[in-house]
Amino acid sequence: MRRPSKKRNADLERELRADLELEEEEQRERGIPADEARFAARRAFGNETLIREQTREAWGWGWVERLGQDVRYALRQLARAPVFSITAVLVLAVGMGTAAAIFCFVDAALLQPLPYSHPLRLMAVNESGVQSPRWPLSYPDFLDWQKRNNVFQSMAIYGPDGYLLRTASGEEPVAAVRVSGDFFRTLGVGPVLGRDFAPGEDRLAGPNVVLLSYGTWLHRFGGRRDLIGRPIALNDTAYTVIGVLPRSFAFAPAGAAGFWVAINELSYHEQSRGFYNFWGIGRLRDGVTVEQARAEMTAIAGQIQRQYSIAGHPEKASVVPFTEIVVGTVRPILLMLLGGAGLLLLIACVNVSSLVLVRAESRRREAAVRLALGGSTGRLTQQFAAEGLFLAVFGGTAGLLLSTGMVRMLRELVPRDMAANMPFLDSAGLNGHTATFFVLVTLGAALLLTAIRRLRLSSRDVREGLADGARTSTSQVWQRLGGNLVVVELAVAAVLLASAGLLGESFYRLLHVPLGFEPAHLASLEVSIPGSQYPGDEQIEAAYRAIAQGVRGVPGVESVGMTSVLPAQCDCNTDEVHFPDKPALGNQEGVLERHVSPGYFPTLQAKVLRGRTFTAADNASSPRVAVINESFARKYFGEQDPIGEPIADEEQGRPSTWIIAGIVADVHESPLDAPNPPVEYFSVNQTHDRDFVLVARTRQKAATVLPALVDALRQVNSTLGTSDEGTVSEQIDSTEGALLHRFSAWLVGGFAAIALLLATIGLYGVIAYSVSQRTREIGVRMALGAQRRSVYALILRQAGWLSAVGLGIGLLCSVGVALLMRGLLFGIAAWDPVTLLGVALVLTAASVAASFLPARRAASVDPMQALRNE
Repeated sequence: MRRPSKKRNADLERELRADLELEEEEQRERGIPADEARFAARRAFGNETLIREQTREAWGWGWVERLGQDVRYALRQLARAPVFSITAVLVLAVGMGTAAAIFCFVDAALLQPLPYSHPLRLMAVNESGVQSPRWPLSYPDFLDWQKRNNVFQSMAIYGPDGYLLRTASGEEPVAAVRVSGDFFRTLGVGPVLGRDFAPGEDRLAGPNVVLLSYGTWLHRFGGRRDLIGRPIALNDTAYTVIGVLPRSFAFAPAGAAGFWVAINELSYHEQSRGFYNFWGIGRLRDGVTVEQARAEMTAIAGQIQRQYSIAGHPEKASVVPFTEIVVGTVRPILLMLLGGAGLLLLIACVNVSSLVLVRAESRRREAAVRLALGGSTGRLTQQFAAEGLFLAVFGGTAGLLLSTGMVRMLRELVPRDMAANMPFLDSAGLNGHTATFFVLVTLGAALLLTAIRRLRLSSRDVREGLADGARTSTSQVWQRLGGNLVVVELAVAAVLLASAGLLGESFYRLLHVPLGFEPAHLASLEVSIPGSQYPGDEQIEAAYRAIAQGVRGVPGVESVGMTSVLPAQCDCNTDEVHFPDKPALGNQEGVLERHVSPGYFPTLQAKVLRGRTFTAADNASSPRVAVINESFARKYFGEQDPIGEPIADEEQGRPSTWIIAGIVADVHESPLDAPNPPVEYFSVNQTHDRDFVLVARTRQKAATVLPALVDALRQVNSTLGTSDEGTVSEQIDSTEGALLHRFSAWLVGGFAAIALLLATIGLYGVIAYSVSQRTREIGVRMALGAQRRSVYALILRQAGWLSAVGLGIGLLCSVGVALLMRGLLFGIAAWDPVTLLGVALVLTAASVAASFLPARRAASVDPMQALRNE
């Protein structure tokens, strides 16, 4: 709609003057003197401004003029109160920016689809049994599941693995994944360079081919396009590079794997139906539901169990959306953080609302005069909306800049190893979803600020505003509305403080779980023995001896040991055991299996309870022996002495029997937030692992010895692969459970600190404003003999009531919130009295600090000056 031209406006003005002059002439013709005729004409003609507005309204652009007036008026009002405006914008920026930053991660992880074709049809397909609701597949089972099912369009398997890559500087361990040929077609992902696996390339004894991740191709091989079709050496075997995956491709279960190898070779134990080493993924056919797929795959699992007479084999199938595998562990933490950010946003809006109420009360007489002169509440509401919208937009803009920095900072806080399993981190940022969220939050804040002022408009307000400027009513209103808002702030702050306290206490207890050994002065690094240099068991045992001897020669090293998995890392590497001399178990029970060297337990300083641990004589030519932990002995033998008792399993796919030689005190092999499980230990000299973790106890700080350890291994044999050097303490602190607890505790703690600050400021504002409104009352009290301590008591009592109510509501709500997030707590109850008491003390101290200055100002009032000013 076009705005009227200046000529049209000038024509309107000429017409109005002409009509007014005509009316004035008619009044003079009636005998009215000229001076009086002018005023009579204006009375008869009516309100010129109203006529102009009505005329322009008829032209259809009156709303444009009103909008311009509201915008200019709102900007002038905000400019006249810079302290109020800047404070409101900064408080809104903190609340809106924090909420938006957390929503970016929630959107990336939970709302945006996975970067695969039709991701909702992708399912994680595995077995399920007594050991775990989600259990790996054996290779023979996969072939049967793939052949017999009618619910999946395609089905594939994958298994994270490691290889030694030959480089110019020697052998280097690299993360890889072995996959079946249909893996990428099942995902709906194709290479950006080269080709996918061809049919038959995943058959046994098929060609050695590999696909590279984009990052590996770019950083390890310089992004050379001529690399396609050329060989690279993995485990001393030539693999032909056939393709490069897209830059955006990520597969969370594989972490940062850069090499994707077709499964064309199986070890002896991988050929066994009882060896579970691969994870399945399938794409549902059109029209098939998850429940239908689960029912059919469970039926197939039962058929296989009966056909092959597999005792204790899992009887069910696990079919769950693949999204659950990617974000299942972080979903509750993200939702908790979003809730915390939402509460912080609520506090920010409440704080700004209280500031708006204070400002509205100071301008109440202005609003009353405008209403009395004929202004409509709708017109005033439009102006309120303009002011509220500007505050929200300015706060939102500042919050958007803050959220961008927070997203970048939060990405940096996530350790690299953990980030590799969270591919959604890279996509967290401003997009359609987050922009919509930001707009909705901004509009919500604007509506709240408008509604706060609109609710204060009434005929009674007009009368009171015209009568006395509303000083008395202002105090009453502020005590009622402002006090209620502060109660909300304090309650929310209490919830966030309690949540932060519980998470912090959980994290503390997690890091102080009894480990069963002394982690200080322990260095560790992963070692890979190449098959070309050490082809047989005897050569591998010789490598163990040479490695141990070389590391013991490093200055500062006291002892050295080897293990297949460091303590407190994972519940991986499980074994199903039998007891030939005991009644058969109802179900085969899973225990953790670890392969260790003779020096491992002395290096850890683990306590031997009974019998012995391993010696150099326990090798391939001697009887197989095992060491069990205290939990194993207690669970399976009770009061019986297990020394000399046999354990039967299928070690490396072959039926094996091991004689228990000793019992050690529990070493916490499972994750920190999991209980100690039964553990069996076998000697590496009888299992001959090519990949293991070397652990060295040092006299000085472990980190200072790490370079010398790597050099010592290079001197033993330059083809040995080494990686992941660090201290055992660092390895434990960087486990997924510790990282998630630390991350959530720090973030919620940050929310709680900001919430406490805002709530304290809000309480200070309420008490300070109340003191300013009661200056005359306080002056009268002191003139009549009131002591300063009684004035202190008067003000502190008001703050005390507000704090007590807010704290009481907050503590009740915090227990409810803690019950909702109890899955994130460790070793602590949702109603932990120490935490709740700490929250009460912190809020009480903050309340006293917030109310002390206003109380001191009130006690310093000069009675004569206060009465004179009134």
